[in-house]
Amino acid sequence: MRVKLLKWFALGAVIAMVLSACTAPGPGGSGAAPAATAAGSETPAVEASTATTATTTTEGSFTTPNPMLSDVRVRQAIAHCVDRDALISSVYTYVPADIKPQIRMDSFLPKTHWAYKGPYQDYPYDPVAGGQLLDEAGWKLPDGGKVRQNANGDKLALTLTTTDSQFRKTWAAVAQQDLAGCGIDLTLNFISADIWFGDTTGLARRDFQLGAYAWVGQADPTGRTLYACNQIPTADNNWEGQNVMGWCNKAASDAIIAANNTLNRDERIKQYNIVQTEFAKDMVSLPLFQRVEAEAWSNNLDGVTPDPTEYAVAKAATWKLKDGGDTLVIGLSQEPASMFTLVESSAAEAQVAQLAIGVGNTQFNYDFQPVLQKELSTLDSGLATNKMVDVKVGDMVYNSDGEPVALAKGTKLVVDGNTVEYDGSSALQLPQLVVKYELNDYTWSDGTAGSVDDIKLAYKTNCDPKSGATEFNTCHEMKKVDYATDGSLSWTITYYPGVQDPGYAVMPFSIIPDAPVYPSHQVLSDGRKLADVPAEEWVKLPEITTKPLSFGPFVITDWQKGQSMTLEANPYYKPGTGVKKIQIVIVTDTNQAVAQLLSGDIDYLEKATLAGGAEVQTVVDAAAQNKVQMKLVPSPTWEHIDMNMYLP
Repeated sequence: MRVKLLKWFALGAVIAMVLSACTAPGPGGSGAAPAATAAGSETPAVEASTATTATTTTEGSFTTPNPMLSDVRVRQAIAHCVDRDALISSVYTYVPADIKPQIRMDSFLPKTHWAYKGPYQDYPYDPVAGGQLLDEAGWKLPDGGKVRQNANGDKLALTLTTTDSQFRKTWAAVAQQDLAGCGIDLTLNFISADIWFGDTTGLARRDFQLGAYAWVGQADPTGRTLYACNQIPTADNNWEGQNVMGWCNKAASDAIIAANNTLNRDERIKQYNIVQTEFAKDMVSLPLFQRVEAEAWSNNLDGVTPDPTEYAVAKAATWKLKDGGDTLVIGLSQEPASMFTLVESSAAEAQVAQLAIGVGNTQFNYDFQPVLQKELSTLDSGLATNKMVDVKVGDMVYNSDGEPVALAKGTKLVVDGNTVEYDGSSALQLPQLVVKYELNDYTWSDGTAGSVDDIKLAYKTNCDPKSGATEFNTCHEMKKVDYATDGSLSWTITYYPGVQDPGYAVMPFSIIPDAPVYPSHQVLSDGRKLADVPAEEWVKLPEITTKPLSFGPFVITDWQKGQSMTLEANPYYKPGTGVKKIQIVIVTDTNQAVAQLLSGDIDYLEKATLAGGAEVQTVVDAAAQNKVQMKLVPSPTWEHIDMNMYLP
């Protein structure tokens, strides 16, 4: 609820597994993104060799190294033998050569991320180098043969499992041909997303040799459940953890744990650099490419700044029409089901909410920028402290599963980066975050000044289990909230001992789709004050769902369902807007939306509306002729191939 970086996928505070393109009809489509599994148990693991073979993890399951993929030389050869630029071209015919190096990845982080300090060991397309590594590993081409064999006559045959989307079928076919050129026989196994991402099938049970899917990057890289030695899912630990490669590199494991147990960004960068270096060297997962998104706008529109992790409309208040016009037309392929941001999190709703409710903080380029929040409440600013406190049996603490519990014997806690069980008697200290947040002055679209009561109402509603929200992580982290009594728009949160949320500096509920404030003064049509209405009723209130008050640049004045939405400038918004009105038109057919852009009837098409199919080529061609403006944006969603080093 604090940090929803990739709002169009409605992510929480963990990296989410993407089903994108699982159900899409063609390249560039996207689907739902369920949250990844929570941190698993701390099963002891033996460090794996980074030279030639992997060693065992836990006794009894996944202890037999894969005779091919346990050898780092084979994994590195696979990386050399896959032409990632060709894969990009197969699904994105319109991506120019100079963009490919930007979206081709050499790490599990995009190159523009704050924690990326590469370049890291890359594996350029080089079948000769790949062949030499395979020769060294004992996999040689027999005279006249096309598939490599070892001394026992076993063929170098692997299976790549992935979803049955056309997007992955397209690039996987190219990878298959590439690997054949190196003497590797690759079988393609396309299965339904339900099976591949099932709770008891596919990835969750490490039932694959090579496995392709996507992750979504975010401001907080997290990664402990993905890359730590004790996060390898096996039958012995009830399949907990997400390290499906079976990768155990002690240096990387220690670093990923350390990176997720400090709030010091410089230290986090240092530790993430270690992980990325080891990740590239061991080649347990081949990062392929970031997906590509496109945005387009008319030559008459000025001020659009597309970004991978923020909607461009977050800055629409500054947009201007060069001809001096006062009405901007935006095309959306979908309309919001509701403007109750707490329960509706579609791309359409998120963007309309940024325009016609307001923005707490933006999240451009994998980081955060204060908007309604006066400044980020960092330790360096003095607005936050993180002191060690004594805790004893019976005290409420934050356990390793991310839940507040009464401390007792057997309680699992994260101490100095390691998960330990409390013995019930030893002296124990845990860090405790205390953070003060403060808002800039704001005024609602009815002319009422913002107040601390608006903040109180946000906490009351957003943390109410009857509100309709499905995620309460931030609410569960808070021990108490103290609101200012001096007239300032500020409050202080004391978090439970043990909470070490890397997003602590960003005020809770400030990233759409959550609302940081609600108009506590608002009188509804039935005469009740909004502050007095039970949270479970909000989902049916027209004052919340269709025409909410706004502290942002615009306010909804008309909504013709299925057709259009009219937004007019909020006269109380400072510093004002570049246009007086925004007309949102609902155009479900992408080809029609592009046609209206080219005809001048639409001024702006955002990434979800423009999608990533053949329609983008039309826009690219039009931009080349200076008919429109457009930008290809490297998406935070990236494709990769995991290599399972053990036999199921």
